[in-house]
Amino acid sequence: MVMANPSLLLESIFILFIIFFLPCLSSSCPEYQKQALLQFKSSVLAINPSFDTLDSWNSSTSSCCLWDKVTCSSPSNSNSTSSVVIELHLSYLSAEFMPSNLLAPLFFIRSLRVLDLSGNSINGQIPALGLGNLSNLVHLDLSQNSINGQIPALGLGNLSNLVHVDLSWNSINGQIPALGLGNLTNLVHLDLSQNSINGQIPALGLSNLSNLVHLDLHENGFNGSIPPQLFQLKYLQYLDLGYNSLEGGLSPKVGSLRDLRMLDLTSNRLSGELPEEIGNLTKLQRLSLTRNRFSNGIPSSILYLRDLEELDLGNTSLSMEIPSDIGNLSNLSSLILGKNKLTGGIPASMQKLNKLYLLDLEGNLLTGEIPFWLFAFKDLQYLFLGGNNLTWNNNMKTVPKCRLFGLSLRSCGLQGEIPEWISTQANLSLLDLSMNQLHGPFPQWLAEFHVLSSLFISHNKLSGSLPTTLFRSSQLSVLALSHNNFSGELPENIGDANLFILMLDRNNFSGPIPQSLSRNSNLVILDLSSNRLYGDIFPVFDSQVDLLYADFSSNQFSGEIPTTFPPKIKILALGSNKFSGPLPSNLTKLRNLQRLELQDNNISGELPNSLLQISYLQVLNLRNNSLQGSIPKTLSNLQNLRILDLSSNNLTGEIPIEFVNNLTGMIEAPPNRTSSGVFTLRFQTRNFITEFAVNELIVNWKKSKQGLSSHYINMYFLLDLSNNQLSSEIPASLGALKALKMLNLSHNKLYGKIPASLGDLQNVEGLDLSHNKLSGPIPTTFTKLQQLTTLDVSNNKLTGQIPIDGQMNTMADPNFYANNSDLCGFQIHVPCPEDIPPALKLQEHDNKEEPWILLEAIKIGYPIGFLLTIGNIFLAGYFNPSPPSNSRRHRHHPHRLIKQWI
Repeated sequence: MVMANPSLLLESIFILFIIFFLPCLSSSCPEYQKQALLQFKSSVLAINPSFDTLDSWNSSTSSCCLWDKVTCSSPSNSNSTSSVVIELHLSYLSAEFMPSNLLAPLFFIRSLRVLDLSGNSINGQIPALGLGNLSNLVHLDLSQNSINGQIPALGLGNLSNLVHVDLSWNSINGQIPALGLGNLTNLVHLDLSQNSINGQIPALGLSNLSNLVHLDLHENGFNGSIPPQLFQLKYLQYLDLGYNSLEGGLSPKVGSLRDLRMLDLTSNRLSGELPEEIGNLTKLQRLSLTRNRFSNGIPSSILYLRDLEELDLGNTSLSMEIPSDIGNLSNLSSLILGKNKLTGGIPASMQKLNKLYLLDLEGNLLTGEIPFWLFAFKDLQYLFLGGNNLTWNNNMKTVPKCRLFGLSLRSCGLQGEIPEWISTQANLSLLDLSMNQLHGPFPQWLAEFHVLSSLFISHNKLSGSLPTTLFRSSQLSVLALSHNNFSGELPENIGDANLFILMLDRNNFSGPIPQSLSRNSNLVILDLSSNRLYGDIFPVFDSQVDLLYADFSSNQFSGEIPTTFPPKIKILALGSNKFSGPLPSNLTKLRNLQRLELQDNNISGELPNSLLQISYLQVLNLRNNSLQGSIPKTLSNLQNLRILDLSSNNLTGEIPIEFVNNLTGMIEAPPNRTSSGVFTLRFQTRNFITEFAVNELIVNWKKSKQGLSSHYINMYFLLDLSNNQLSSEIPASLGALKALKMLNLSHNKLYGKIPASLGDLQNVEGLDLSHNKLSGPIPTTFTKLQQLTTLDVSNNKLTGQIPIDGQMNTMADPNFYANNSDLCGFQIHVPCPEDIPPALKLQEHDNKEEPWILLEAIKIGYPIGFLLTIGNIFLAGYFNPSPPSNSRRHRHHPHRLIKQWI
């Protein structure tokens, strides 16, 4: 082998360097471009003096083409040494906020073809005129900033050479300018995701983007239907319209996008059947239609998508059976069909899906036995089968070949102790065995799963105490053991785990609360309700802890009301204990409280004016305590209050007019109010989403105690002042609380007439005014109460006719009108005088007088008749001879005479 001469090799490299690289080193950018870049750097330094990313940018360097992050063009010919700046890669320069007007110098460099300013915290609007100067621009990246305002139609429309545009992860609002977008006929990549853009997707602008390959509009506020022009973009490979408010159906024209690799329509309002034409997308690798409102079943044509790797049809209201040949989609690695209405069994063809790492069939109507071949998939990491009608064969021995990270067998009929085979899954981070028939102790091997982060074993029959090793794990973040038979004291080290959620309610735990709980700085949800815990010392939580929900109700705690909770807490339930004493004044430090439950204790004293400082309060329950004094007028300053229960106390005085005038939370119900927000908390691991619903709020609802579900509690508006000693007229201003669904003023000493304004309570379902001293008629305005289902005005002094019409015609239980002065109406089967015909009235009048006449006739007529009869007998015997004894003609009948008198 001939060895190369080293000196000749070096000489050749030097010659090549002179030929190809020396011109670039010696070339210089125009002076005005150099000065523009220096001005930009100076502006950034003025905001952030420590900024050193562009140290190479200085005036002493002969050419800006030698600076970092700057790319220049090659000289136009071999004799030229001049170049121009064509690319600026200025991403992630500074974490400090950068006003958008600092970009102005860059817009003078009209030779720019690539401008990347992503990740710079740029705020303000995109300068329309400046951007429009860059007519040679091919690549524009302003993503991951804080840009606001609208997309400038004029500036964008001038950039007809653009191929790549990325404005994602900003705060851009308004609508997409259709005309400006339509000029970008060379566009291949368009990403406007993660903004606040609204309105409809512009059909006119899209129709011109015939070269588009990548379109990402997810997480905006787009509404309306998907424009059909979008399905004409034949080169489209990536389409993401997820997390918007798009409506209507998915057009069969979607089948025209035959080059599509990714289609994501997650979290919209799309409805109707999935079109069979979806089977034309044979190159599709990822399809996500989750969280929409599609109907009917999974189209059989989906089996043509043999390249599909990820299929997510979860939570889309799909029904019918899973296609029996779904196992033919042999490339599937992720199959999500959870939270639908799918029926039938798990298809046997799924055995062929040997690439699966995630299978989610959770929350359907599937039946049959859980097949054990599911545990033979070697690559399977997540298996969610809970919430169906599937059954587990407790007699079969399971030897899994997979190494699971997540497993849900919720409500699958597991019996006996927690299955031993689960101990082989040491990589489990999520385990849900809730709602089964498991019994026995908490396994020691499960307590030693140190990578376990979420454990759900609620609604079983597990017993014994909790092992202390369970709380030595640094990974455990969710522990839900509610509704079991666990007993004993809570482990002293329970606060050592970094738990976000701890739910131990409805067990038989006893003893005090361990003080170590206060060391847990991550706790968000804490539920220890319905146990046998006692004591008067509560953990003192740090003010920075994010605890939002704490429920200690239905235990045996005593002493004063504890206030040792962090100020961020929003729901605090301390009801059904043995707390006593007045409401503490420092309760107001919990200024973010939205729901405060202190019912069924022995709280005394007066309602403090300081309560008004908890201005976010929506639910206040003080039922069945020993509160005294009057209702403070300042309570009306709780303008967010929706549920107020002060029943069964010893409150006196009047219902203040100010008390009802300012309760704006009860005046008008927001439209379409749902349970979202603080009352329902969600926790997500991978695709597994668990809702933690707050315990029901127990109230007196329509004559009985009922629980208001946390899923719907935001829909209820209630005012209960019953069973007190209130004595005043009912304020007419109560009629302004039109959002009320239940109003209970019963068992007080209220007097006067019922205000006609109560007929304005258009949403009221239950109205209880019984056991007072109310007088006068029931207002005819009650006929306007179209939602009324329960009305009780018994035990008052009401008179007159019960109103007729509307729902009042259905209020026909006589017990709800009993013990009044003089009520009448068909509801109680007592006719009113004005409803009786005149002839019937006269007859009735006569019938009413007849017994009196009869009685008086007997009193007067009997003695007179008796004397006259004796006189007649005497005279007849004195002046006339006696007749024969057998003569019937002259026989006297004194009783007949008496009868005639009568």
